[in-house]
Amino acid sequence: MGCNQSTSAGSVGRESKANVDEQTYMFLCKVKLLKRLPQDELPALAKSATEVEFKPGQSIIKQGEEGNEFFMIKKGTADVEINGKKVAGLKAGDYFGENALLRNEPRNATIKANSQVVTLKITRQAFSSLGLQDKLEFPKRGAVGGGVAVQAEIKPPSEKSTEDVQLIKQALQANTNLNTIANLDEARIKAMSDVMWKEPVAKGTAIIKQNDLQADYFYIVKSGSFSISKAEDVKEGQSVESAAAAQLGSVEAGGSFGELALLYFAPRAATITANVDSEVFVTARQQFKEILLRANEAETKQNLDYVGRCEVFSAALKDSEKKELAAAMHEMTFSKDETIFEQGETGTQFFLLVEGSVVVLKDGKEVASLRATPEKAPYFGEKALENKEPRAATIKVTSSRARTLWVDKETFEVLLGSLSELIKRGKDGDTVVAKSVAPTAADAKRFGVIKFADLKKHGLLGCGGFGAVELVEETKTGNMFALKALSKGYVVKSGMQASVMSEKNVQLMCDSPFIVKLFETYNSPEHLYFLLELALGGELYATYNKRNMWGNEACAKFYVAGTVLAFEHLHGKKIVFRDLKPENLLLTEEGRVKLTDMGLAKVIFGKTYTTCGTPDYFAPELIASKGHTHAVDWWTLGILTFELMSGHPPFESATPMQIYAKVQKGINAVVFPKKLKGDVETLVKGLCNSNPTERLAMKKGGIQNIKTQKWFASFGWSDMEGLSMKPPYVPTVKSKKDMKNFSANKEDMPPQIPYKDPKTGWDKDFATSA
Repeated sequence: MGCNQSTSAGSVGRESKANVDEQTYMFLCKVKLLKRLPQDELPALAKSATEVEFKPGQSIIKQGEEGNEFFMIKKGTADVEINGKKVAGLKAGDYFGENALLRNEPRNATIKANSQVVTLKITRQAFSSLGLQDKLEFPKRGAVGGGVAVQAEIKPPSEKSTEDVQLIKQALQANTNLNTIANLDEARIKAMSDVMWKEPVAKGTAIIKQNDLQADYFYIVKSGSFSISKAEDVKEGQSVESAAAAQLGSVEAGGSFGELALLYFAPRAATITANVDSEVFVTARQQFKEILLRANEAETKQNLDYVGRCEVFSAALKDSEKKELAAAMHEMTFSKDETIFEQGETGTQFFLLVEGSVVVLKDGKEVASLRATPEKAPYFGEKALENKEPRAATIKVTSSRARTLWVDKETFEVLLGSLSELIKRGKDGDTVVAKSVAPTAADAKRFGVIKFADLKKHGLLGCGGFGAVELVEETKTGNMFALKALSKGYVVKSGMQASVMSEKNVQLMCDSPFIVKLFETYNSPEHLYFLLELALGGELYATYNKRNMWGNEACAKFYVAGTVLAFEHLHGKKIVFRDLKPENLLLTEEGRVKLTDMGLAKVIFGKTYTTCGTPDYFAPELIASKGHTHAVDWWTLGILTFELMSGHPPFESATPMQIYAKVQKGINAVVFPKKLKGDVETLVKGLCNSNPTERLAMKKGGIQNIKTQKWFASFGWSDMEGLSMKPPYVPTVKSKKDMKNFSANKEDMPPQIPYKDPKTGWDKDFATSA
């Protein structure tokens, strides 16, 4: 039997059992999840399917309930309802609940029969009894990047009538997706209206094409009408997610579309075509981001005001230096009777008190009290910016709440230089104060030279959103590596040149047993290559699905702890990772965990503003484009902990915009399953605080707050760091060339776009070896 075979059926009377199985087999061939099984496994699975009928109005599955059954619609139609609202329709050949074959997770939607519906049902027990989990291939959830819209043309704004301005305002206010990602107050609406330009669109023109990489514009319909279509092969069937994401229909005058393009770079999800000659107002992602950035400038101005109130800085720093410092400072809040630091501690942080009051204690006795006022921002810990002397006093909070801004010695000296030298120079001085060198990549030759010509390929390990990874052998030594290839054409098309160069430099900075090492980089006419440390135990995501490890507390603690130690290393080098998920955690042959894929990692001082990551793991400040710090990584750690313990991320939904709407409601609106009650729930909520400065590792104590959290009460952190802790799961790896823990599908290969050199020299320093 093959998947292209036509379905056979008896012409009269009941179908034979063979024909029923054949028809079921043909249905199963359409399911994306099951396409990742060897085709010879499907006949046995088809025999395990049972036929179930539902009456009109009857719920087949209900949103929020945990399920262990997968359904395909054989006859009839059904509605997809999310939060009581119909979002899509399903027909014969469509399917839902496929994830229930792998793990417990709440249903994302209610599926309600709106006619007599006949379904085919397969239970998780039947799926598991056939040993099919181990034979599935698991694609990575794609990250979305912050590529530069290199070809996005911005036109001069058009003149607008009063009616035009009103239409734009009403369209922006009516776009619920857009209001999920940005607080569209009057000022922002006016700013968006001011920059928009008008364009005619002829009847039949596809203004947006599905999967187009040039996804840079947002549109408001001034006049005319547009239809939305999705290139789904009707014969293939579709899942609930694809049905809900389709949002088929039309957009009339006063409507809008393309809002995801304002948030980040991602291929278009549908095709939008003019039904008649039409007109649209247009704005680009860069313009939208600039409007949001202007709102964020108010926070920087406030910080600048605080810096100006500090006597030591007002006397020592020039205006430009104060601005740099203000942008790099972080906020930390404290409660009454909490100590900001204690006498005798070694300090690296300098604090400005911007709200509240504190007392200064020496040898237990109060020697001074400090209060923030509109005129003055008291400071303490300035010695930490000059040397690492023990703290001379204890600072204790006396108000109900104290808010501080802080900067560490390394950041201060990289941005501005030595504080003592700046004080000597003064704000009016001309002396050049030398700055410290920012964290840099290690010597690319620290592992020796490995030439590309000496590498022999053995097979495909995996595919990601931007590259494919192969198992390779250095023929001279027999050493095995993973070789990641990126299409240079795709990199340039998606504007990811700077990200790729950053990935190389960040990867070379890392030297931790909890992070995959980079050995060499190569540059060919069509591709860029990373030669990476090999971890043959497989991706954590696929391992969890195949071994049904979701909810295993010992495993979750081990992998979360390994991620904490990876982040500790990265953050110590001022690197923010930004794309944590089980797919980016690899297991070694011994079962140890390693963080991989630095494609979205970046060295930052203060905040950065690129929206990127994997939607399930987006922090609220990413969605709102408010600027983010290393705090986003601690949010993602909370999401990872929840997913490993439950089998699904807490804000999971059918579409990205539905995820973002849930994220904005906060972690306290999430229903925690039984396995996530108690100390682990407290940990997740402590990491997923909507306020980045209140996340567990961002408060006083830092990472130690996680290590001492009750869920980790009996965990041996020193054994984990010293690699002496026995892993809870050891994968089967029979040889140094055994790829059985990986199952790559060539369908997941990123686009291989022919490369046309833009002659900018962007890649000239990429290669570390020939």
